[in-house]
Amino acid sequence: MLLALPIIIPLLTAGVCLLTGHRARMQRALAVLGACGLLAAGVTLFARVWTDRVLVLHVAGWQAPLGITLVADTLAALMVLVAALMHLAVTVYSLGNVGARRQRYGYFAFLNVMLMGVCGAFLTGDLFNLYVWFEVMLIGSFVLLVLGGGRAQMEAGIKYVTLSLLSSALFLAGVGVIYGVAHTLNMAHLSQRLALAAETDPWLVVAASTLLVLSFCLKAAVFPLYFWLPASYHTPAPAVSAVFAGLLTKVGVYALIRVLTVVVPHSDYTLNLLLVMAGLTMLVGVLGAVSQSHIRKILSFHIISQIGYMVMGLALLVSPDPATRRLGLAAAVFYIAHHIVVKTNLFLIGGTVRALTGTERLGRLGGLLGRAPWLAILFLIPALSLAGVPPLSGFWAKLAIINAGFEARQYTVTVVALFAGLLTLVSMLKIWNEAFWKPAPEAEAKPDDGEHTGPPPRQRALLVTPSIALAVLTLAIGLYPQALLSASQRAADELLDRAGYVSAVGLRPEPLTSSVSKKDAP
Repeated sequence: MLLALPIIIPLLTAGVCLLTGHRARMQRALAVLGACGLLAAGVTLFARVWTDRVLVLHVAGWQAPLGITLVADTLAALMVLVAALMHLAVTVYSLGNVGARRQRYGYFAFLNVMLMGVCGAFLTGDLFNLYVWFEVMLIGSFVLLVLGGGRAQMEAGIKYVTLSLLSSALFLAGVGVIYGVAHTLNMAHLSQRLALAAETDPWLVVAASTLLVLSFCLKAAVFPLYFWLPASYHTPAPAVSAVFAGLLTKVGVYALIRVLTVVVPHSDYTLNLLLVMAGLTMLVGVLGAVSQSHIRKILSFHIISQIGYMVMGLALLVSPDPATRRLGLAAAVFYIAHHIVVKTNLFLIGGTVRALTGTERLGRLGGLLGRAPWLAILFLIPALSLAGVPPLSGFWAKLAIINAGFEARQYTVTVVALFAGLLTLVSMLKIWNEAFWKPAPEAEAKPDDGEHTGPPPRQRALLVTPSIALAVLTLAIGLYPQALLSASQRAADELLDRAGYVSAVGLRPEPLTSSVSKKDAP
């Protein structure tokens, strides 16, 4: 039952929030209560997984591969825990950032629908149900993106949903090919059957794997499939942008990691291609960030750049050295967890800047260091962490990735990663200089939303409290990285142990003669 709670709690919270109708105060209380419940479930799940290793739930008692299976290993439990923490932070921030009109239209309900999809994607042990949870996540995220009905939001929503549907079509096509070859969609069962099918139908397995990789790269905004992200993430309410930035693309990266380590056979061609795409993703993303002059647009391009580091860690599985493969995969897991915390916080701080000044355009900002020194400190911590400045969490994440790159002798992409880190620092200093350091403009331009006054003290407290908590967490990871590093290394060990995953789900090794012959088809 514990494995189902991260799915059940957001589902119940969404339903109750919808039932409360226009009672905004009750909706807010229920949303916070649900977010606290999800965090408690995430903490409990991670503690159990850390003690008992892999947890498995066969829904309704139907054993794998026939029934729906939920699986929580260290990676899945860690992702659920971090997602629950970000959900609570964004929910509290939303109390001071999202207006009553959006709340009445179901903001908190669809936020929880999206989190249900995210947690379901992390915990599923079935490829088709991964597709289902992606669609649940898409429904919630699309409504959140267009909630409010602004022109820019509707335009961004059309782009977002169009590309998401294309990704879903590629995913479903890949699932269809895989089922036609292997006659199963359980991930543990596929781990056995696709390895055997690769000997009899190698091109079909390669085609299916390519469709899945393209789908997940599109969801993760990997080059050259990234263009939808900077066109959409700056348009909704800052709280929505923050949860999108922290979680949505990471689900795509998680799916890439899960499928390439557990499901499909090892392919040097795919991993080398991903390595090239990772380097280009880092480079294109950071160059786009340097060229922008709007806070959330800068941060949106940085999402793309940072995704490149995560994909690089995964692609280092191409190395023949087992220790290097383990190091690269552990570095990718560490980077994902660090980036979710830091990027969510940066978007929240960008929203706070907008709440204080009425704009996010750097040319219209200035003087915030004197006006709000507390906000300057809160910005510096995640900004410098994103750039990899020691002793913050981003330093250890980048150090692990760079070390793995050199160990694998992938010098070109490693140099690109170092260069992208330098330009990340430049773009963060650009925001610091324009928004905080330089004097406030004498003749202040009209804010984006017209006449503006800063938020009242109670609202300001709701905006600042989540950022303080996330900044403290960033400092804690930086000053004591061993805890997250140990979890990342254990996650990497489990991902590299396919036989252990299959055994944990309850399947026995299949003999060569029983796997994928056509007479197996149902």
